[in-house]
This record gives sequence, structure tokens and C-alpha cells, in this order.
Amino acid sequence: MITSIIPKLPMRSKNLTKSFYIHQLGFTDIGATDYPNYLLLKKDEVELQFFEFENLNPLENYGQVYIRTNDIEALHKLAIDQNLLFSAGGWIEPKPWGQIEFSLLDPDHNLLTFGQEMK
Repeated sequence: MITSIIPKLPMRSKNLTKSFYIHQLGFTDIGATDYPNYLLLKKDEVELQFFEFENLNPLENYGQVYIRTNDIEALHKLAIDQNLLFSAGGWIEPKPWGQIEFSLLDPDHNLLTFGQEMK
């Protein structure tokens, strides 16, 4: 039986990625051991893992994660307050598939899309 999924995304710099997710998005480092080329982070019930890819060209990175939430407006406000939004995906908007969504890019251009079911 499958019980969860944990995305693994590329990162160029562990320190930069860790700082972004912890200080700007409120994640916590959950790595019991500090591996030099790997990072484990968690916020609420969502866990993300990162592997080092020093030669990653962020403009050629297609890493993407869809994160469901039950408080899209609070997450959007956090993203606005932290100046994390970009013009192509930063607006909160309803989608034809019944979700309200917005997106942002991390320092390595992994696309994080946040969605909440419309009621």
C-alpha cells in the first residue's frame, strides 16, 4: 500500500536552498544527520528532499511540485510578504479543474504550485 510521496528536487547550494525554505517559507530541517549533499525539509504534512546538483542550470530546470493546502490565502500572503512571486505564476486564481492556485520559483527554479479546492 502506498502511503505518501516525497518529491526529490535538485539544488545547487545546500545553504541557499535551506535558507530559502526555512527562512522564507517556514519549513524545518528534519535531517537527523547532516549529509553534505542532501537536505530533508518539512512543513506541516509536506516533506521535500533535495539532492546536490552543482552544475544545474536553473533556466533549464523543470523540477515541479504541486502542494495542496487548506489555507491558500495565508500562503499567498506569505509569498507576497517574502517577495517570492513572479509575474507568470504569482497571481492567485481559480482554475477550470476546480482549484485555486499560485506558483513561485525557488532559487534553483524548481516550480512550487500551491492549490486549494474551490468550494
